Amino acid sequence: MESRIKLELRIDWSEIDLFGHVNNLAIFKYVQAARVNYMEMIGLMQLQAEIKTGPILASATCQFRKPLFYPGKVIVYSRVDAIKNSSFHLQHEIKNDDGEIAAEAHDIIVMYDFGKKHKFNIPEEIKDKITLLNKTLIK
Repeated sequence: MESRIKLELRIDWSEIDLFGHVNNLAIFKYVQAARVNYMEMIGLMQLQAEIKTGPILASATCQFRKPLFYPGKVIVYSRVDAIKNSSFHLQHEIKNDDGEIAAEAHDIIVMYDFGKKHKFNIPEEIKDKITLLNKTLIK
């Protein structure tokens, strides 16, 4: 991945399943935390609070590569890899303590008007913030 946002999270004992590794639902929780973190950074969460329009998750996929174990931490690297009219695609790499890729996830976020119940185009100021983040983040 090129420019990306980094979010470090601690693996909690409660995320371990019967087989002794982190349950797949916990990995989706890590991705959700990274998604919300990214949307806060570009102002989408504030937009939703102010004018009742904002992001909805249209799709979330994950490829699991290596198990994660407790105790430990995960680092989620996130970046937008496509911007369309009313949606953008958010790509995530979930790495273990050794820097190995444990999972790769992909989200499609759609801008949605909750009052009118339909999607709308991404505001230019949000597109500009995404573009700026992609240009200024460390590689």
